[in-house]
Order: sequence, then structure tokens, then C-alpha cells
Amino acid sequence: MPVACVCVCRSSVRAAVVALLVLGGRITADAQTIVVLNQPVTQVTDTTIRGGAYADANYVGQDLITKSHSDASYVRHAILKFDTENTVPLGTTIVAATLTVTVASGGTDATRPIAAYQVLNTFQSDQATWHLRKTSTAWSTAGADLGMQLAQASAGNAAGTRISFNVTKLVQLAVSGSLGSSRYTRIAMVDVGAPSGESYRSYYSSSSANATARPTLTVTLASTTPAPSSSTIRVMEWNTHHGGWRTDGVWDPQLLMQWVAKLNPDIVALEEVERNTSWSGGKDDLALFLSLLQQLTGKTWYGVFVVGSGATSGIGNAILSKTPFISTSTHLLGQSRSVVHAAIDWNGRPLNFFGTHLDADSSGYRLAEISALKTWVAGFAEQRIIAGDFNASPGSSEFSAMTTAYTDAWTATQTMGTAIAFPDNPAGNTRNGRIDYMFTSTTAASLTLKSAQVFDTRDAKGVMPSDHRPLMVIYGVK
Repeated sequence: MPVACVCVCRSSVRAAVVALLVLGGRITADAQTIVVLNQPVTQVTDTTIRGGAYADANYVGQDLITKSHSDASYVRHAILKFDTENTVPLGTTIVAATLTVTVASGGTDATRPIAAYQVLNTFQSDQATWHLRKTSTAWSTAGADLGMQLAQASAGNAAGTRISFNVTKLVQLAVSGSLGSSRYTRIAMVDVGAPSGESYRSYYSSSSANATARPTLTVTLASTTPAPSSSTIRVMEWNTHHGGWRTDGVWDPQLLMQWVAKLNPDIVALEEVERNTSWSGGKDDLALFLSLLQQLTGKTWYGVFVVGSGATSGIGNAILSKTPFISTSTHLLGQSRSVVHAAIDWNGRPLNFFGTHLDADSSGYRLAEISALKTWVAGFAEQRIIAGDFNASPGSSEFSAMTTAYTDAWTATQTMGTAIAFPDNPAGNTRNGRIDYMFTSTTAASLTLKSAQVFDTRDAKGVMPSDHRPLMVIYGVK
């Protein structure tokens, strides 16, 4: 069902949104667009699933219910699905997304903690039960396949109480295509409090005759900026040696970023990036790098960072891009290792790019990290590229584990005759050997390898800005 378009000034945005809560639709204010989804069937479907003796019952068309109870037959979850596939353009940057539900009635518990979760797999609201997500297809875990917790809110028991959840992260992932072929937003509401006979909360469903009380997803879109239309993309990987410690023992992030600006990647994965450590003098390398690149190139750069251990400070991985991110995410691999992800839109295609740095000492640890890496990355749509310092040589068990599903860009371009290094490094070694890689998913049908290059960054005295050499891969994007 097409959504209405109403242009309004800033002062009338609030009133316009309230009006659209009845009909669902779209408004444009300044450089932002607000999409309101609450129309039954066409924009939102929902149901309650119930455990125990009621695990095979479907409750579509009734109020949504959450309840935490020691008897499984009384436990209920509410599941909702919003059409962000046909109402929000692929690759749109999401400024904010809020799910709002309205309490219809409640038990005597004054408040209950209700969490909003991602639902990992699609479902049919008129078929879903505690056991099944649709006819003849079971949930992987009974009670819905729950992913990340998005937000938590306190639900009162008074009729008409509105409860809101910040679901921006999930909507951004969905509309970017990062969660797979479906770009619908699927959410579960779960009572995460202690079991109680009075934890019952019912909420108006999408079938409610009271349109203003229906579940509503309000999505604020950023201004539309055309994605780069170039048919080629320059993708780079570089271990920075603790954020730019030169091979003569001097910290020089300026030189490191001068080389990045000179090599001119469109997107780059950097390893050994420091945040608030002695290596960086207590500074945040990511913020420093972005500032330096803006000074050096005159362009805005975008960045995302994760510490290997998941802490707020320490050594980790970063992705920098000239193009705004559609979405970003991070994942811990174990052994204080992690992977960072950024999705961008390039030539009309979503590109999922990952940066990682595996254990330096243990092959067993690296193989476990690769297993965790591949499992997590498989949850993202094509086109997928994984870059990083794998601390393993070609022909190793780690290399073999990666190349079951990914193509090593250097090996492939060597075969093509388009792998370039320099005279005293014909093998393309990135350190003492070739341990830094760019891996392309073998099913990334819209990416074509063009060339790869390992650069000689030595100055006249043989000093390099890092103890690793940068790797650049050029892809065709169709």
C-alpha cells in the first residue's frame, strides 16, 4: 500500500506525526523524512505466542500479551513484523527508529520490565505458535528465535500507557540488507522480570479498531545522498603497528595517515588501532585518524572501532570510509580478538566489509576465531569482503579454513597477472611473510577482482610508518 507524502515545516512536524499515527505514512521536514508504519496487514502484522499446553495455538487478531511465569503454560511473548522493505529505500541511513505500543490492561504488578529483541527468522503472524514460525517450519528455539536485545522499558498496568523502545540499530541493519534477502523489521517483546502471576500485560494489536493505539514503528530517515556510482572500488587493509609506530620506534600517526591519503582507498580496514592506551598517549586513534584524513583530503571520513576484548579502551580494529555507513556492528571472537563490520552502498549494491586481527601465537586459537568469524559473517548479505591480519601464511590450516568459502585476492590476481608488489618483494609479503589478506566471498556475484597491490612504504632511510605494508585490492562492482 503506497504511503502518503506530506511536506511540512519544522514547527509542524510533531503535529504531522501525530496525525500520521492514525493512517501510517511519510512526512518530509528539512532534510529528513519520517515514515510511520502502523497499518494492519500492509505495514505491520503481529501475534502472541504462548508456551506449555497452549504451545500449538495461534492468537492472531487478539491483543498482544507478555507474561513471565513459572508455569510455561502462562508464559507469553508478543512478536511483530514491520514492512521496512517496501517503505524505506535500500541503503537509507536511519537517524532514529522507535517502536511504540499501548497497554490495554495489566495485572496488579505496578510495573514490569519488557525487553525488545530482534527476531532472527521470518514468521507468519496467522500461523506462528510457540513451536512454529509458520506452518510446518519450527523455530530454531521454541518461543521465537531471539537475537540481540535492542532496548528495555518499564510497562505500567494502566490502560492507555504508552511504551517505547529504541530499535534504530535493528531497523538500520534491516533496511541496509545486512540481515539477508528480507528487509522487514522483526521484533519480539518479552517480559524479562521475575516470574509472577500478576506480570500480565496486554497491548493493543495491529487489528485494534483504535488506530492510534496500534503498534507503531516511527522511522526517521536521513537526507537522501546519492551512493557512489563508480563501477570500481578501492579497498585497503593495513596493520598500523599500534596506531602508527614507525619501524624506527617513533609514534607518527600523521605519516600513517599521509600514506592512507596518498593511496586513496574508498574504504580501509586498520588493525592495532589504540584507544586511550599508553601506545596512543591516552588518545583515541580513530578520532585522531578521522581528523587527520579530513585535513589531508578535505573530505569527511567515517569510522567504526571495536576493542579486541570488547572493553571500552585498548587495542582493536577499525574501518574508515569516505562513504557514509549504512550500518555498523561488531562481534567478539574470543581470545581478546574481534571483528568490526561496516555496510556501505556502492554503485547501487550493499557491500558488507569486515576487519579483523587474529591471534599472533596459537594456530588453535586462530582456527577457533576463524570458525566464529565465518559463522557470524554468514549472517550478512552479499557482497561480503573480509580483510585483516590473520597471522598465518598461505598454505596453513588457517588459510585453508578461510578459502573454503572465500577467495584470497592476492592469489587470484597473481593468477590473473594483476598482482603488483615491488622488486625486492615479488611475493607480496606484508610483513616477514604474507599474513595480511583480503578475502572475497565466493558467492559475491556482483564483485569482480581487478587487481591487488602491496606497497613499498620505506623512506630514504628504510623507515616505514608501520611494521606491516598496506594491501590494496580493486574490485569491479556491478
